[in-house]
Amino acid sequence: MIGLDTNILARYYIEDEADKEAQKQQLIAKELIESGKKLMVCKTVLLEFEWVMRGFYQFAPSDIQQVFQHLLSLPNVEIEEKNLVERAVLSLSEGLDFADAIHHASYHQCDSMATFDDKKFARRLNRLALMPRVVVAK
Repeated sequence: MIGLDTNILARYYIEDEADKEAQKQQLIAKELIESGKKLMVCKTVLLEFEWVMRGFYQFAPSDIQQVFQHLLSLPNVEIEEKNLVERAVLSLSEGLDFADAIHHASYHQCDSMATFDDKKFARRLNRLALMPRVVVAK
């Protein structure tokens, strides 16, 4: 099994026509990912990859969700804690930040999750009635 770094995923999913090296790397990434070899992607790579797509390449949340759904569908790619990642990817359509969605999904066995982030995180999750409920620590 081969573990993939963020830059492999970025080169596979993001076209950078202005950069010759990126074009060369894109072909290599495509060959590797489509080779049928057993591959793995860990959660931390997914977190970084989402940041690259959103922060550097200005992908819309719906485009990020589409990329993740494609990656999750590849039969030769194992995703660390796939069920958790699938839950987080679904939360993107609800307007959640991917990192927050991963954090929240990771606490699925808990009764609640504590945070100081009342406005962007706790209120949104509680309005959506996602479990576990989120409480603002006071």
